[in-house]
Amino acid sequence: MTDLNTVRNQIDALDEQIQALLTERANLSMQVARAKLAEDSNPDFYRPEREAEVLRMVVERNQGPLSNDVLVGFFKDIMSASLALQRPSKVAYLGPEGTYTEAAAVGHFKHAIEKMPLQTIREVFHSVSTGAAKYGVVPIENSTEGGVTQTLDMLLNSPLNICGETELAIHHCLLSQAALDEIKIIYSHQQSLGQCRLWLEQHAPHIERVAVNSNAEAAKLAAEDKTAAAIAGANNADLYQLQILASNIEDEAENTTRFAIIGKQQVLTSGDDKTSLVLSTHDKAGALHDLLGCLVQHDINLSRVESRPAQHSAWQYVFFIDLEGHIDDPKVKMALSQLVSHCTLFKHLGSYPRIIS
Repeated sequence: MTDLNTVRNQIDALDEQIQALLTERANLSMQVARAKLAEDSNPDFYRPEREAEVLRMVVERNQGPLSNDVLVGFFKDIMSASLALQRPSKVAYLGPEGTYTEAAAVGHFKHAIEKMPLQTIREVFHSVSTGAAKYGVVPIENSTEGGVTQTLDMLLNSPLNICGETELAIHHCLLSQAALDEIKIIYSHQQSLGQCRLWLEQHAPHIERVAVNSNAEAAKLAAEDKTAAAIAGANNADLYQLQILASNIEDEAENTTRFAIIGKQQVLTSGDDKTSLVLSTHDKAGALHDLLGCLVQHDINLSRVESRPAQHSAWQYVFFIDLEGHIDDPKVKMALSQLVSHCTLFKHLGSYPRIIS
């Protein structure tokens, strides 16, 4: 039998070595910060492509028994702590406290975040555009309801870039001070109302539903009105002293929202990237086929295509497209140069690393 004290002593010795190495790594990160500041008074400390490269090496080196998810989580914490030593990032997001967007922002930036909650997605874009925040986090797509209209409309007209992405599993609760048969109104974000449509039709078909800017705002309103309820995350129950009347009321068990990290910087290639575009074409038969054919011809895979009505032309549409690869990749560059000739609108929304979990 292995002597327990001997094993514990070995663990203690390893912990001491790990701590010393973490300290050494943190000191090197501060040297990186000083080198960047010597070249630029306002450098980009957060480099999504560099983080992606580090995390991919972690996965490649992994020989178990710890899973890739566990090791990636460890190294995300290490890198965010190092980034916090260099300079925390002021990050705007759809608030107030308790929103899913806050959870996504904190989950992505971790220790390196200086939180800036705002009331609307438009305000998030404005704060990053004016420099009040370095980055913004906004919901862009839900697995049940599709694209988030406000975000897509803002991306179409904003000079900001998508610098990264993150995903969050979404589980909704019905929160209130009252019993279900006493509720007269249910507040939630429009997307969440859509994600819980079947549950609402079955359990609350005659209760008025009102869309608000965020689920946390919905919880706040429910806390102020004893005949109101909110659809929001479970964490809002404690924040706003509400009771959880029902849990996991989303229609799809795998309900997930993708969030975009927006900023001014152009992200360099990491070797495994995604590019987001918005396109429009002539109103004629086969126009979309011609666009997509340019990508197929160069063996470029699409991960998303979504159409939206054009804002200034009736019965005209724009297409939001995500494709695999970076805009600086040779084959992507060739495909897009050909694709542009078929477009009446072409806008590069950003190239950024694919999610590593």
